[in-house]
Amino acid sequence: MSVKAVCVLKGDSEVKGVVHFEQKDNKVHLTGELTGLTKGLHGFHVHAYGDNTNGCTSAGPHFNPEGKEHGAPTDEVRHYGDLGNVTAGDDGVAKVDIVDSLVTLTGANSVIGRTMVIHAGEDDLGKGGHELSKTTGNAGGRSACGVIGITQ
Repeated sequence: MSVKAVCVLKGDSEVKGVVHFEQKDNKVHLTGELTGLTKGLHGFHVHAYGDNTNGCTSAGPHFNPEGKEHGAPTDEVRHYGDLGNVTAGDDGVAKVDIVDSLVTLTGANSVIGRTMVIHAGEDDLGKGGHELSKTTGNAGGRSACGVIGITQ
């Protein structure tokens, strides 16, 4: 049996999108589309809180229940919410197709009720040498966000 969730992302600008989550066994498959982005790489993360009362800012830091440093989705040391980058083409559209084994839709570390954020810039995956590399990936502002909710 699979568990499913959805996130509708909206921002202050024209950035928006929908991301679907489906968990089978110990992996979650994220699929969807984000539009209105500038061409290139954009950090894509799950943040700690499902609070968007002050826009994307109130979503807090990356979801990091084990207190680890920021990293790439393929790194052993990373936040639960570190999903790397999505790539927007010339048309400003980024297709999401990510399979992750740390993100979960069940149990104590479920991402349901937390916020998904698409960032204005590229996530350096903790390797950029910037003072924010080990916490945020220096991915820049929060272009759009939405709370992850359970679905059919």
